[in-house]
Amino acid sequence: DTDIDKLQSYVHRTFNGNDFITFVRSLRSFYVNHGSLGNYFQSEYTRNNDIRLVLSSFRREFFNCEHETRCEKHLSSIDKKAACKRLNMYLRWMVRNDNRGVDFGIWAGIPSSALYMPLDVHSGNMGRALGLLDRKQSDWKAVEEITESLRKFDPLDPVKYDFAIFGAG
Repeated sequence: DTDIDKLQSYVHRTFNGNDFITFVRSLRSFYVNHGSLGNYFQSEYTRNNDIRLVLSSFRREFFNCEHETRCEKHLSSIDKKAACKRLNMYLRWMVRNDNRGVDFGIWAGIPSSALYMPLDVHSGNMGRALGLLDRKQSDWKAVEEITESLRKFDPLDPVKYDFAIFGAG
């Protein structure tokens, strides 16, 4: 652990050395206990058949190590109704295969149909302007609403429209 202690001096905005150490230890735990993040996500999806439950269990497992409570703000919580933009974006990259190198498609154990829109303020505003989203807040309920709207266009791959919605503005 002497190498990891060198991370203690790291600071980026609100992410400090203790946060960095917690993240490294958590990621190491995933690799030791599950072989990889992909193994974890895919086995949890197979067990639950619902990405929402996978996001919830992932966060619990991630913070299952000793950590400062303040560190938890760096990983959004679906249980607290957050939009989980970064987690949904990561899942999009790892699950979808766009044959263009943006979405890698290396986690074949999760279908693209199970994914949710990576929603932020910008894509939420575009979704509202396009009539895909009525909800004013950009929270998890909005993620579900816009994803359901996109599933009407393509139930097998609703998040393929993410880049178009993001780029429309």
